[in-house]
Amino acid sequence: MKRFTIITTCLLALTAGHGQTLQECHQAAERNFPLIVQRGLIARTADATVAGIRNAWLPQISATAQATLQSDVTAWPSEMQSLIGQMGLDLKGLKKDQYRIGIDVTQTVYDGGSISSQTEVARRQADVQAAQNEVNLYAVHRRVNEMYFGLLMLDEQIRLKGDLRTLLESNENKLASQLKHGAVAESDYNKVRVERLAAEQQIDDLAAQRHTLARLLGTLCGIDVEQVEKPSATPPSASSLRPELALVDAQLRLADAQQRSLDAALRPRISLFAQGFYGYPGYNLFDDMMHHRWSFGGMIGARISWNIGALYNRRSDKTKLQLQRLQAENSRDLFLLDNRLDSLQHSEGIERYRKQAQADNEIIALRSKVRKAAESKLQHGIFDVNDLVKEINNENAARIQQAVHELQMLKEIYDLKYTLNN
Repeated sequence: MKRFTIITTCLLALTAGHGQTLQECHQAAERNFPLIVQRGLIARTADATVAGIRNAWLPQISATAQATLQSDVTAWPSEMQSLIGQMGLDLKGLKKDQYRIGIDVTQTVYDGGSISSQTEVARRQADVQAAQNEVNLYAVHRRVNEMYFGLLMLDEQIRLKGDLRTLLESNENKLASQLKHGAVAESDYNKVRVERLAAEQQIDDLAAQRHTLARLLGTLCGIDVEQVEKPSATPPSASSLRPELALVDAQLRLADAQQRSLDAALRPRISLFAQGFYGYPGYNLFDDMMHHRWSFGGMIGARISWNIGALYNRRSDKTKLQLQRLQAENSRDLFLLDNRLDSLQHSEGIERYRKQAQADNEIIALRSKVRKAAESKLQHGIFDVNDLVKEINNENAARIQQAVHELQMLKEIYDLKYTLNN
């Protein structure tokens, strides 16, 4: 009795109240899937990288301190030393140990577009990562579809097995009444009763499978999934907006940005600089030769630089970028081919199941007539229980087959929608 209560409760839950739609499950799965966090992380990482690159426009300040011991230093010519010595002056000359503490400040004025190109490359790299993340997130929809339509299939099987159990129980009650009056053999009654118990056992097993699958779908979506609604059989449009195509476009834009960065590396750089130091010797060497004392010094100026080394690898770098573009374009062509094949397969599947569903209606009508004829014989005492059970099971199998074909057609429609992303 407890088992029947559980079954009844399950069947009531399937037929009452509002269930989760497929779209709601898709949205919930995206929100719940850990990859959703990557969206924010990728954007924040890109912002931090760009901010670091743009800091190159700020004055670059470096502090230095050095102490050196030289093998030789600038000295007075011997004739001058003799002449100045006669004047009573002591020419010490420069010391071989020298010291300096200073600060250098450099301000970039023109960088040949290097900073802006590096910024663009960083943004494009983030776009590629974001597009790849969307591809991975979109794949979750297929997993949701498999579980969702699995639940719909189990719901239909439970419902139809419930109808079978009700039909068997009705005939069992009729046989029980006839058994009391000795109109039938107990073995005939037991045959129908066994079939009814088997149907109940199958319902129990299907209900357990459904419970497990509902928990799996609920865990994937991060919500409680008790009921699911059958989606409409709206045909998809012909356009293809898959995220894989956006990924290829992002890869091509990255290659273009990297090409511009290569061009910027060939241009000269112009910067202003200022240097200040305290140490020995200073800029006035003559005074430092006479007085061994530390002094302050400094200079300002402009500098132009051109990294000729950028030419060394330019040809190989351009070749790699061209190959990178070709690989991305080849990936797009391969995806579009696979996508067309999948679309064709699903379209053919939809048409095949539609034809099967049309034939199912006639099969069920005929099976129902045969079953009712067998029940009519039961009413008049002219029957074979084996034939009755067989016809009841045949009709139920035909109804299950119809439900399977309808759901398979519906699943093919939504697999096609997944393929075309609409």
